[in-house]
Amino acid sequence: MKKLKAAIIGPGNIGTDLLKKIERSPYLEVDYVVGIQDSEGIQIAKEHGIETTTNGIQDLMKREDIQIAFDSTGAKPHLTHAPLLIERGIFTLDLTPAAVGPYVVPSVNLNDDLLKEMNLNMVTCGGQATVPIVAAINEAADVEYAEVISSISSKSAGPGTRKNIDEFTETTKHALEKVGGADQAKVMIVLNPAEPPIYMRNTIYAKVKQPDLAKIKKSVDEMLERIKKYVPGYTYLLSPIMKDDIVTVMIQVEGLGDFLPKYAGNLDIINCAAVEVAEAYAKKVLGGDLK
Repeated sequence: MKKLKAAIIGPGNIGTDLLKKIERSPYLEVDYVVGIQDSEGIQIAKEHGIETTTNGIQDLMKREDIQIAFDSTGAKPHLTHAPLLIERGIFTLDLTPAAVGPYVVPSVNLNDDLLKEMNLNMVTCGGQATVPIVAAINEAADVEYAEVISSISSKSAGPGTRKNIDEFTETTKHALEKVGGADQAKVMIVLNPAEPPIYMRNTIYAKVKQPDLAKIKKSVDEMLERIKKYVPGYTYLLSPIMKDDIVTVMIQVEGLGDFLPKYAGNLDIINCAAVEVAEAYAKKVLGGDLK
């Protein structure tokens, strides 16, 4: 089967884990890995027989056969990369909080029209974990206010995550409102130093206008099953409960353990979501409707 050629920009933990995930894809193949210095990720790519560069994105601009790019650098670098990639006609999935393009959360808003955009933002790891739950609650009960606390292992928060905490909270908040449907939202992130490292945990509180627990639970259960199709380790810690008009849900995310440890579900979920979107795009390019 023909595959679309992809480039990974930023061969850190996220980029290297992406490489391993894409190797399983029937629609995508990594053909180029772009860094700015020699690194473990560059060496792993070379060991996998993939062409690499340490000269940055300018070398990618010389390639004419790359159709998809995954940018896993940081919010500020992506602001530079985005216009170059758009001008070059490369469909780009932004795994940083830069939010240049529209937000995409596969289980909520992925459709053919969205795939016509040249730059899509994968929100954040917290966004991929919590926006679907808020969207499901909103569909059933109309969310007036959503508050999210994402707790991750300190060991799974690399320099990029720590440098972009402000962008993380702002981008996730906006996605909870624009994609999740909450009238207002607030986001907090906790870096937990516990040993052994904890799995990613997300607590979602939602104040609703139409409290109906049975309807809410049905909607959230259905959403959870949709997410598990591409994030198998996505599970309840606490299924929906309600007191007065406040709904509480707790979610745990266990990673696949491809390159990152299984406790790093925060990084794994955004990669799984990005591959899901990229494969949907590839199916369209190769012929066929999004299903």
